[in-house]
Amino acid sequence: MFTGIINSLGEVLEVHEKAEGLRRIVIGCGYNPDSIEIGASIACSGICLTVVDRGLCGNRPYFAVDAAAETLRLTTAKSWHPGSGLNLERALRLGDELGGHMVSGHVDGIAELVVRDNLPDMARLSFRAPAELTRFIAPKGSVALDGVSLTVNTVDGDTFAVLLIPHTLKVTTFGSLQPDAGVNLEVDQMARYAARLLEARGQPG
Repeated sequence: MFTGIINSLGEVLEVHEKAEGLRRIVIGCGYNPDSIEIGASIACSGICLTVVDRGLCGNRPYFAVDAAAETLRLTTAKSWHPGSGLNLERALRLGDELGGHMVSGHVDGIAELVVRDNLPDMARLSFRAPAELTRFIAPKGSVALDGVSLTVNTVDGDTFAVLLIPHTLKVTTFGSLQPDAGVNLEVDQMARYAARLLEARGQPG
């Protein structure tokens, strides 16, 4: 589990095609490689991936993950290439502060940035969500976008907007995100459970 609070910016260093449908991705990071266990989970732009290697490339720490065909099909990982920036978060440990909301790292779909408004003290980003996920997105609710826990500001049909403060823009990839870019979307688990409960009662979700 994760919280949606980014604690390192990563950069894709290498991408290697392995067995059919499997891709090895090497990611530069700010973590001490000695603190990363093989088999540990790290959320990479919202995708929970398993560490299969770690070390130093020169003086730069890195870890490597394998992305399977299903992950590549459903997330933005399919388009990652050397130089791609990633939001990184290590798995939640017992006793850690829950600063965002509970995030599983299981991406529901890809949302598209349609409008970016750079305001004096923040940025307003409007995204178009896949139609099947819109019922889980509500004003004042939570979403994880590329692994970042954000509060929904407004909803209009299949489009929703979030407001990002300068700190978030500085410590995540959203500082440079431009319209037409896709981001990994994970809806709030509580919204999913509420919709499932209504369905079980025979009411529309």
